[in-house]
Amino acid sequence: MIGFEVLARDGAARRGRLVTAHGVVDTPVFMPLATTGTIKAMTPEGVAATGARVVLGNTYHLMLRPGAERIAALGGLHRFMNWPHAILTDSGGFQVMSLAAKRTITEAGVAFRSHLDGSLHHLTPERSIEIQHLLGADVTMALDECIAYPAPREAVEKSMDLTMRWAERSRQAFVDRSGHGIFGIVQGGVDPGLRLRCTARLIDIGFDGYAAGGLAVGEDQATMFAALDASLPAMPEDRPRYLMGVGKPADLVGAVSRGIDMFDCVLPTRSGRTAQAFTRHGPLNLRNARHADDPAPLDPACPCPACTGYSRAYLHHLCRSGEILGGMLLTAHNLRHYGDLMTAIRTAIETGTLADFAASFESTA
Repeated sequence: MIGFEVLARDGAARRGRLVTAHGVVDTPVFMPLATTGTIKAMTPEGVAATGARVVLGNTYHLMLRPGAERIAALGGLHRFMNWPHAILTDSGGFQVMSLAAKRTITEAGVAFRSHLDGSLHHLTPERSIEIQHLLGADVTMALDECIAYPAPREAVEKSMDLTMRWAERSRQAFVDRSGHGIFGIVQGGVDPGLRLRCTARLIDIGFDGYAAGGLAVGEDQATMFAALDASLPAMPEDRPRYLMGVGKPADLVGAVSRGIDMFDCVLPTRSGRTAQAFTRHGPLNLRNARHADDPAPLDPACPCPACTGYSRAYLHHLCRSGEILGGMLLTAHNLRHYGDLMTAIRTAIETGTLADFAASFESTA
């Protein structure tokens, strides 16, 4: 199993350390998305230079192309993508939801047609775990159904019950080994009672970590935080807690304050490729004409290549011209910004100043 230790606390927030087969990960942590075995517009060395020590791979996409067995034959995902640090792989559950027009869910699992060539595939809890094992994931996720939001309570409960049965099968299929672990995923929509019931069942099954799933799918921030407030206190204190698919910097600060340890989201990389940069004074759209004659750096306090070597005017030119370099520089900047934010949060927890940090962050975000 993986190791996890809480080193400091500030209220509900935790400063911890996750120990995996491919190194130590300081928490709270943000995980960049390596959906198809790559962080778009970045080299693995560039990703590591932002401070990242864990990335997220996508079971659904990698099983379709190039295939889990092929990756395993080539030495596993770490070697395949030249990433020596930790990897968490999702189970394919979110893709099940997003492919609603092309899939059929039964007790056994999911039958779906590939978005690439229309070929038919079956994903069961056992196959999902097998794929993640073949990839060599440090952290494996149990297969879940992530139901669309909003949905009737009866539908949410039915989906959650299926997720719990799949969770038990996923846990049974997982091969325990040093430095590798499996997380269960809490579902139940935004209903406090359902989320608590799901949490209790997952704890009974016994996982190495617990994820808050089914959030950041359309509800507002206050609703998401209320769902976390209802279920996080019931999660084991000695296991990592992962909020899936979140999010904006303010979401991260608020969720850490409630006890979350791990995050992932497409936002910093996708935004970098679409001319949006996150800074200490809020987001900037580099396509805006006001940057055309600005010689100032993007963020003078940031040590990334985009901020130390280029002006806002040049970045504006790259984005308006559709040059690949613009997306590369802004993606690197955004990942460094998220990494620096998590470093600052960890320091604030260690020094007992997270509330002050959050208040200051809100005033400048």
